[in-house]
Amino acid sequence: MTEPVSATPSDGLSDAEAERRRDRGLGNAAPPTSTRTYGEILRENVFTFVNNILFALALILALVGRPLDGLVSLFVIGTNIVVGIVQEVRAKRVLDRIAALQQPLARVVRDGATRPVRPEELVLGDLVAIEPGEQLVLDGRLVAGAVEVDESLLTGESEAVHRAPGDPVASGSFCLSGSGRYEVTAVGEASLANRITAGGRRFRRVLTPLQREIHFVIRLTLAIVIYLQIVVALDALVSRVELSQAVAQATVLAGLVPNGLFVAIAITYAAAAVRIARMGALVQQANAIESLSHVDTLCLDKTGTLTANRLELDSVDAVEGDQDAFRELIGTVLVSSTTRNRTAEAILLACPGEAVPVLTEVPFSSGRGWSAVAIDRGPGHAAGTYVLGAPSVIGPRLADGPADVVARREAVLARGRETAARGLRVLVLARHPDSGALGPAPGPGSRPDPELPRSLELLGAVSLRDVLRHDLGSTLASFARSGVGLRVISGDDPETVAALVRQAGLEIDGTVAAGPDLEGLDEPAFAAAVARTAVFGRITPPLKERIVETLRASGRYVAMIGDGVNDVLPLKRADLAVAMGSGSAATRGVADLVLLDDSFASLARAVEEGHRILNGMQPVLELFLTRIATLGVVVMSSLVVEYFPIELRNASVVTLLTVGVPSVLLALWARPRRRPWASLARTLLRFVAPATIVSSIAGLAVFYGGILVAREVDPAVSDPVATARSALTAFLVLSGIALVLFAAPPTRWFASVERPTGDRRTLYLAAGLVAAFVAILVLPAGRGVFDLEPLPVQVVGLVVLILAGWLAVLRTTWRFDLVERFVGAAPPGTGR
Repeated sequence: MTEPVSATPSDGLSDAEAERRRDRGLGNAAPPTSTRTYGEILRENVFTFVNNILFALALILALVGRPLDGLVSLFVIGTNIVVGIVQEVRAKRVLDRIAALQQPLARVVRDGATRPVRPEELVLGDLVAIEPGEQLVLDGRLVAGAVEVDESLLTGESEAVHRAPGDPVASGSFCLSGSGRYEVTAVGEASLANRITAGGRRFRRVLTPLQREIHFVIRLTLAIVIYLQIVVALDALVSRVELSQAVAQATVLAGLVPNGLFVAIAITYAAAAVRIARMGALVQQANAIESLSHVDTLCLDKTGTLTANRLELDSVDAVEGDQDAFRELIGTVLVSSTTRNRTAEAILLACPGEAVPVLTEVPFSSGRGWSAVAIDRGPGHAAGTYVLGAPSVIGPRLADGPADVVARREAVLARGRETAARGLRVLVLARHPDSGALGPAPGPGSRPDPELPRSLELLGAVSLRDVLRHDLGSTLASFARSGVGLRVISGDDPETVAALVRQAGLEIDGTVAAGPDLEGLDEPAFAAAVARTAVFGRITPPLKERIVETLRASGRYVAMIGDGVNDVLPLKRADLAVAMGSGSAATRGVADLVLLDDSFASLARAVEEGHRILNGMQPVLELFLTRIATLGVVVMSSLVVEYFPIELRNASVVTLLTVGVPSVLLALWARPRRRPWASLARTLLRFVAPATIVSSIAGLAVFYGGILVAREVDPAVSDPVATARSALTAFLVLSGIALVLFAAPPTRWFASVERPTGDRRTLYLAAGLVAAFVAILVLPAGRGVFDLEPLPVQVVGLVVLILAGWLAVLRTTWRFDLVERFVGAAPPGTGR
């Protein structure tokens, strides 16, 4: 925003002035919703390409005098639509509530009073209060107080940055210590976080292997259906079939397109999203959980991702050897300070002290690398100036002394260098005997431009380690056992990062590389370096994005975990983007999956849910493909002779009972067992091809056998073809229900195809579906709705006989892999 505004009063804007600025377009924009709107859910479930075709055909059927046919067809479609919408709306409500709880708030000063507001309620010039632990939601200029801020979400660097009145502060950073107020200088797209992520705002949709297979199946089926429609239309033209009958046949063929696969996968994703939300992860892209089960490369940052953004005291090392006295001394120095950062808080947890009056104080600054307090007395402590800072800063200012003192001092410094080489943070405490070594204090508070005193006496050192997330090691180890390669990409020193990874108990399978060494490489050399490197340090956001792109280009399925604005573009490039819940709003906004409590255990549970999705969709895909292929073969084969084998309403009951109801329940009942995802070719050869071949031959036998039986054995049958169609419908329904048991075996008897067994709910489902179909056949109203004829006893016997033969032949075909053996694709050792 560049439009000039009046100066902000010290007590903040008034509500009226804030409203005026909002009316002038100076307000902050609300963040985009992380889930689909109700309108999008309704539109994407109702108005699909295939649904639109079926709606049009149903309307034509009504216009040509067959409204019941159209209504029954719409009922089957409508059932899937309603189930899908209800499931997705329920999931949306749960996820929206969780997302609302995760939104950061700002404490705005209006008319002298401070109150929490959502970021979209802020306007240009607002005065915002900030305290330790709070996130800066917009860019601004500090007008009061002094703070240390963590800008690692923006830069990847974990060092704190000191900000004084007049200094700029950036959105996406966190206040570590101190307090103050800042005036908002940029809102909306003008803020730094939004400018950094400008390239990441485009819509991102990455299809998973499962989705790609389903899209391929639907496109292929659609092409076949279009061909069949042309053949049927030509046949109707030559045979002078009535228009209403031709439309009904066209509707039957259009129903072959497995639109229900989209419904089944939407329901499965929605149910998984709700389950994983209760475990601490927010799903923002429906396919995120399933995508996680395909990951073979996991990229993650150090600060805020591997670590919990907390420090913990590792050891103390006193020059004089009195460790307890040194602990008390450093605790006194830090507790007496008026400003503390997370380093000081970590030391104080292990080294408590008693506060003493402070003459002069210099707060820590990453630019200086040290802090200091001057005291004139204390319980058991000598007066003087105490300085705490990095060994590289304090070391050159140490005074000479006796040889034994210098030796002890050098030993402490040497141990500190060894500790730092292991990835720990080392600070040393030194003393100057003069309480005025910092110069006269200009009044209460800290000095703006202090100078580090010379001739300091080293008292000892402390080492601190980054606290790793408590479940990090076990989760990353489980990924490693699953064959997932780990890549740690950080803005910090690569050796420090590598030491931290080892601290988590993980072996680094690869080399360590620094960003400057990678910058000048050409593409082949860069790709080779990325392939062999496990830990990357000093990496800029553009280079991190390039690393992720290179990994994907090499054929890897890449997940990226990040928490900072500097991670946004790499997250957008990954196959799966995962954000930490405590990270920046920009990162959470582009992520597919958000770990709400920063728990990696949620990630492990999400992997289990991913396997549940695959286990649920595998039998659903098999059932749809078998139904499509069987009905398509039967239709084409029948047309060669004379008759169209099935009516529209017959096909509706077949669809409803063999794939409509089972697909939803099988997807929801799936268990999170780890098993390899069978490729589409493998699925076709192993399950679909045998089922289609045997079912279509048996179906044709039922259809033409039914015509012969109805004509010769029972002359009372007025329409043998209609009776045969009903017999075929009965066979397709009963065999389709049996296929449900083979696709998701409740017992070992049905496990002719290799897959987990044991969920007896499938058996109860099959029994319920059979009972429902028998009721439809027996009740005149049921037969009327689905256009079925009463079946003579002889026809029923024919159906039962062929069904028994079908069952025996199909089970044998699967058991001995006959189709795979015929095409030469059977795996070794088959023939069970």
